Amino acid sequence: MNAEQLRHYQSKLAYEMDSWDIYEALENGGPFVVVDGRTAEAYANEHIPGSLNLPHRELSSATTASLDKAKTYVCYCDGIGCNASTKTALKLLNLGFEVRELIGGLDWWKRDGYATQGRKARIGKELVCGC
Repeated sequence: MNAEQLRHYQSKLAYEMDSWDIYEALENGGPFVVVDGRTAEAYANEHIPGSLNLPHRELSSATTASLDKAKTYVCYCDGIGCNASTKTALKLLNLGFEVRELIGGLDWWKRDGYATQGRKARIGKELVCGC
């Protein structure tokens, strides 16, 4: 067994989630908060139901003061062509939050058939949770 490769895959799973992981965690009441790191305009157009809009450019100790540090914040953006989720995760981590990143962002959320909210909302599998 290649120990370096094993650590690599363990790290990926510790820091990333896919849309199915998020959907299941939210359905089962996991301690996760989904965070959209894009602009308010992009969020208004379409977002994952129950997600918070925390644009990465506006993150600071003041703008995150009301967030619960006992939860894990799963950050997303448009998809693989966007790095707002990475910037959001990095800033939240530096502010003392537990973070993960949603693989594929909003794009893969929709490709996997999940519903979205906003002006350009899409029909899909709805979340049935208290999130």
